[in-house]
Amino acid sequence: MFDTVLVANRGEIALRVIRTLRRLGVRSVAVHSDADADAPHVRAADVAVRLGPEGHSDSSAAETYLRTDQILAAARRTGAQAVHPGYGFLAENPAFARACAEAGLAFIGPPPGAVELMGDKINAKEAVRVAGVPVVPGSRGGSPSDEDLTRAAAEIGFPVLLKPSAGGGGKGMRLVRDPAELPAELAAARRVARTAFGDDTLLLERWVDRPRHIEVQVLADTHGRTVHLGERECSLQRRHQKLIEEAPSVLLNAETRAAMGEAAVRAAEACGYTGAGTVEFIVPGLDPDQPVPDGVLDFFFMEMNTRLQVEHPVTELAIAVGADTADPRRLDLVEWQVRVAAGEPLPYEQSDISFLGHAIEARICAEDPDRDFLPTGGRILHLAEPTGEGIRVDSGVAAGTEIGSLYDPMLAKVIAYGPDRPTALRRLRAALADTDILGVTTNTGFLRRLLAHPEVAAGRLDTGLVERTVQQTPVLLASPFVHTDADAGEGDAGEGDRAAGAPTASATDAEASATELAHFAAALARQLDLAPAAAPGGWADPFSLPSGWRLGGEAAWTTHHLRLPGRAPVTVRVRPSTTGSVAHGTDNPSGTGPDLQVRLGDGPVRRARVSRSGHRLQLTVDGLQTTFAHTTDDAPFQPVHWLGLDGDALAVHPYDPVAERTAAGAAQHGALTAPMPGTVTVVKASVGEQVKRGQALLVLEAMKMEHVIAAPYDGTVSELRATAGSTVAMDELLAVVTAPEDAAAPAEVAP
Repeated sequence: MFDTVLVANRGEIALRVIRTLRRLGVRSVAVHSDADADAPHVRAADVAVRLGPEGHSDSSAAETYLRTDQILAAARRTGAQAVHPGYGFLAENPAFARACAEAGLAFIGPPPGAVELMGDKINAKEAVRVAGVPVVPGSRGGSPSDEDLTRAAAEIGFPVLLKPSAGGGGKGMRLVRDPAELPAELAAARRVARTAFGDDTLLLERWVDRPRHIEVQVLADTHGRTVHLGERECSLQRRHQKLIEEAPSVLLNAETRAAMGEAAVRAAEACGYTGAGTVEFIVPGLDPDQPVPDGVLDFFFMEMNTRLQVEHPVTELAIAVGADTADPRRLDLVEWQVRVAAGEPLPYEQSDISFLGHAIEARICAEDPDRDFLPTGGRILHLAEPTGEGIRVDSGVAAGTEIGSLYDPMLAKVIAYGPDRPTALRRLRAALADTDILGVTTNTGFLRRLLAHPEVAAGRLDTGLVERTVQQTPVLLASPFVHTDADAGEGDAGEGDRAAGAPTASATDAEASATELAHFAAALARQLDLAPAAAPGGWADPFSLPSGWRLGGEAAWTTHHLRLPGRAPVTVRVRPSTTGSVAHGTDNPSGTGPDLQVRLGDGPVRRARVSRSGHRLQLTVDGLQTTFAHTTDDAPFQPVHWLGLDGDALAVHPYDPVAERTAAGAAQHGALTAPMPGTVTVVKASVGEQVKRGQALLVLEAMKMEHVIAAPYDGTVSELRATAGSTVAMDELLAVVTAPEDAAAPAEVAP
């Protein structure tokens, strides 16, 4: 066993590896960029070494976590004997694996030759085909040209899937259904592949309609033994990015499970694999109205990931050695990566391994489902992770962590285990509801709703289910805070103005919507902040109360102007429901106060009470109690109130009508701003150029996604601030298109 291991990664996977090293009694070394200097994985390690250029700060991956020379220098400096690459960054880089060996370090992963072979999807496909593993029909050859790929597409028929040969994780994959779109998609796929992997080689495969993505975990030692640890279903995806993973798959019968496992072992043996790896298969979809047929189902090899997978915890929770004995043992895959790299043999055979229960994982990412999953960022102001029976959280963040666009958007994984799938589903949904991440918008609530989707609950999955649902029945996955025609009280124009969509008097008996409750919660939290501090005896000056208390008079309304991002501003009015005595106005000024009246816009007057304890805000409206997670940012005046409910989080901003009118009058028409933090990869226009509505002006890349910034209308590019390769912040001005006065229209962003 090694004495010291360097973890060449960051975030939750670095922290997860360090935990196992500590349990094994192995000294851990973390590496970090300046941006990660106080990250949880740095604090958890025994030793930490800075990465980055001398003399100035540059936290980009290219200057830190992708610098082989600096990582090897850190290993020498700390006396590390081995390097664990985690996943991403250099984990599947054969040159890095060779450099470790040349430096006398054990690479905790497969041999460089296996990494190289399986990293080249074209040669990998041929290698496993020779080994008897079924493969998807598609292009063949080492470096097919656009003409070769076009001919292959014509031979196998559309739709087809373009994939970077050197890529992974779904990045750069393009589905092409129309032959006329193939040239443009080839150019885009090559551009992403060149940027992300330094190699624009593509392969083309037949698209399997309504496919299921099922992968098999393998583990091989250096003594000739290779076993598989069952499958994981990863069919719940969006844009080829996995959202939910589970083990075992509800689709596979015993015959298919055995056949896929054997095929995965053959694929691993074909490249001389050692350590933990994953063989991914695609399974054609079945008619959901028909029973699963007997015998072995069709399946095809897609690729092999020569590293630990993000979703490995579901295997660790669902697989056991000796499941039919009195003392079944779960496996720690990181532990066995380390032991295999240290030369230890696997102490169990294939017959010892089987499923015991069911596990499901959800990936929490910094992205906004209500804005087409655009990446988000910010500082985590409050973090509460779920606990309970069968719940595991692999997280790489803490309160105070800054989330930017430099690295992958995944923040944490929540995994639930149960004796059966329904139990695991219930536990995971409850765990996501108990997850509070305030300060950064995430997909947590979306994942919780996805798990409640009828097709997901029934196990009728495919890789297109999420996107079909978003397009066809979005209400199933929509946040309760998303604007609908039924929303009340939206769009207040100002004091006393009647806004479109505001509730009428007939709405007084209706329950308050989630959006109304959020506005009430933010307004009442602000109301608590306005209350004067009590004297030692508990008394407060009644004339300092926000209600404007006066003897024998009616309490005044306190007006709060609020706005949710992307929504029209609203006005919430608050006042005590009793005029009573001085005691009524002064008792409990900052705790659970007297009954209040609240009103959203010109909506009905409702009864409310509010109390606050730590990060919990308890709101009662018309007798119905709701408890929000709550915090505020650090703004000295008019802070933003963050509220969390059932996994969803939203920021309620203060709104100044006068300032807004002034800003609107000075606003420049045709301004195109960055919809997310990211990097400008392509600039397709120049100042003075005449452009047409919808014409692509720039391409912005962030966190594995490309976004096209298009002209909002016919006009002239009058200003262009972005340059290729530049990093931009969210809402930063990129370009301005000037149009004739009668053609002005709101700017557009085309995904």
